Amino acid sequence: MNQITLPQDKVFSVTELNNLIKELLEGFPVIQLEGEISNYRPNSSGHLYFNLKDANSIISAVMFRGAAYSLGFVPKDGMKVHVTGKLSVYGPQGKYQIVISKMTIAGEGEILRMIEERKRLLAAEGLFDQARKKRLPLFPSTIGVVTSPTGAALRDILQITKRRNKCISVVVLPSLVQGTEAAETIVRQIRNANRAKLCDVLIVGRGGGSLEDLLPFSEESVIRAIAESEIPVVSAVGHEIDWALSDYAADLRAPTPSAAAEIVVPELSKVLQALMQYSQTLHQYMLARVEKIRLTVKSFDPQNLELKFRSIEQPLLQRFDNAKDDLFNNITEKVRDTRQKIDNCMTILENASPQTIFDRGYSMVREMQSGTIVRDASTLANGTELEIIPANGRIHAAVTGIEK
Repeated sequence: MNQITLPQDKVFSVTELNNLIKELLEGFPVIQLEGEISNYRPNSSGHLYFNLKDANSIISAVMFRGAAYSLGFVPKDGMKVHVTGKLSVYGPQGKYQIVISKMTIAGEGEILRMIEERKRLLAAEGLFDQARKKRLPLFPSTIGVVTSPTGAALRDILQITKRRNKCISVVVLPSLVQGTEAAETIVRQIRNANRAKLCDVLIVGRGGGSLEDLLPFSEESVIRAIAESEIPVVSAVGHEIDWALSDYAADLRAPTPSAAAEIVVPELSKVLQALMQYSQTLHQYMLARVEKIRLTVKSFDPQNLELKFRSIEQPLLQRFDNAKDDLFNNITEKVRDTRQKIDNCMTILENASPQTIFDRGYSMVREMQSGTIVRDASTLANGTELEIIPANGRIHAAVTGIEK
């Protein structure tokens, strides 16, 4: 740090002196400081004004809006914090202060490391597996709440439950939500709810706070009790940016206790509206079915049945008549053809008949004694008796001569 040399006979004004001190202090490097917040005064502009103190001393502090915007917690009196910043002097009052650029809760880093290690070990056991998650009931009749009986979280849950659905009962299982004994009471109340089957779904949580305040909801015993619960559990710890290991073990994580009530409690008016819509849809469906059945039954009255039968019978009768006509025509044609063939055969037979031949002037000659038909004159001898058969009658004759 540069040393400032002052002329011994120089008389400074107050402003000059404050500016000189400011220049000297602002030459300090960035420093880290731990202390307890007191006289916390947030400004409407977004700047934060407060003091940092320890057992023996106090220093003014300011955190401007840009730096304060990135805070992950709400500062409050009595909170022990770790800050990073630069020294400065507020000239009009001649007070020196630390202008903070970064602020965390003291010891928060160690807590985070501890929680991350615990998370890793419990996850390895499968306590956070999605397969273990249970579905929340759609229409719970009773909701259990494990939280502080005097906290704002319980008031919010009760108000939202009453507003959304007056038919749902709420069983409050009072518990400590911070401190060394909190984890034990949370575990005991979760097990009491399961042992006595006090509710259909269980909300476990509290309002916002520091990481240290929320630590009971990351205790191993609490995580195991939530994982073992037969009743579905909703973890609702702190504000939306807060988190605890109970969020991973629970069947559902809600960003706030109020959100948990919104999730768990079905809105009665919407349920009734949905039921009305389902009723109307079912009624319309039943009317359509009845109309369809009525039309089906109507088709079976005598008149319709006769028409339907006629519509089936008529084509069959027409086919029968056509078949009958075809059969008759075929038989007639067959008879005609057969008769024609018979006539042809009769003609052929008649033309081939001996009588016909005889009628044309031919006669049959045969030996009288043997009855053999004479076909060759050389087979006869003179004197052989013959029988000549013309078309009518018979002639007896004897051979008197033969010519070849």
